[in-house]
Amino acid sequence: MEKEVVLDERKMKILQAIIKNYLETGEPVGSRTISKYTDLNLSSATIRNEMADLEELGYIVQPHTSAGRIPSDKGYRLYVDNMMLEREASLLNQEAKLADREKEIDEMKEFLTEKVDKVETLLQNMAKMLANNTNYATMISGPHLHKNKLKFIQLSEVEDGKVLCVMVLEGNIIKNKIIAIDEELDNEGILKLNILFNSTLNGLTLEEINLGIISRMNMQAGKQLNLARNVLEAVAEAITSEDDLQIYTSGATNIFKYPELSDSQRASELINTLEEKQLLTNLITDSESEEEKGIQIYIGNETPVKTMKDCSVVTATYELEDGLKGTIGVIGPKRMDYEKVVETLKNVKNQLSHAYKKEDTDGDL
Repeated sequence: MEKEVVLDERKMKILQAIIKNYLETGEPVGSRTISKYTDLNLSSATIRNEMADLEELGYIVQPHTSAGRIPSDKGYRLYVDNMMLEREASLLNQEAKLADREKEIDEMKEFLTEKVDKVETLLQNMAKMLANNTNYATMISGPHLHKNKLKFIQLSEVEDGKVLCVMVLEGNIIKNKIIAIDEELDNEGILKLNILFNSTLNGLTLEEINLGIISRMNMQAGKQLNLARNVLEAVAEAITSEDDLQIYTSGATNIFKYPELSDSQRASELINTLEEKQLLTNLITDSESEEEKGIQIYIGNETPVKTMKDCSVVTATYELEDGLKGTIGVIGPKRMDYEKVVETLKNVKNQLSHAYKKEDTDGDL
């Protein structure tokens, strides 16, 4: 494995200057610009030498001969990682920075605490507001179960030859299934099966219901073996079945504001991805699986969506009670304002969770 080179202070400052200048202008950055941009008081020749080293190390690239340099994905990654470290280190001293965006945050709170009749309306409006605030494309997924767990199961005979199986999943989602039976079943047999299923399966996901558990249950089911097998099939079906994931997007046309994304093929692919939405499920799944890491920043090829390889994507996962989760995402050019996007997503995540709980308290969910 290639050993990572630690940049000295001078190279790091020059790299940061290149990235910040490119974030602002979208144009390749030359040594003369950097000589005015930094506080190093270095000559253009010295800066050119340092830029050549940065290019050799893979942190910047030269898109055209005789042109300036632009950041590579590796350069963006170093910049973002340092930014996140600095941000974590200064969390206790954020009042001044937050005050600069007090109006934006107040508008967000006012919007989110406003009574909304339907969750769908809330999420659609939230995506629009986020797109307007960032000038990038945005997506929000509705709350859904990340991993279904069985909380409770109840069997009851509804008529001769038919048993009703009621399954309560995590998030208080209820699934029902009528099961036809051939064998005779009395109250004692039903009670025995209810105890068996609840004592064995409660709190488990489908992946955790292994062959050993199934084998032991089949042995304990006795003469109700066929019914036990049918109930296990119903449980597996209930846990794995998922309602269509709702994803709300906005700001697709913001893509045309950035020349590096606005050529016909790239823009068409991005807009189709945002409109079709199916490919976005990969992004949501990846973001939620990495939830413990907090805000996720995907740069270029790091994103699980191939049509976004020329973009940067920033996501955050909000979580409600009983395992319900959703994902908020911002899609823009690699030269996006990462600091603003990260801070905005944190505020949206917190306010969105609060809004859901408020709506639930009001009885609208």
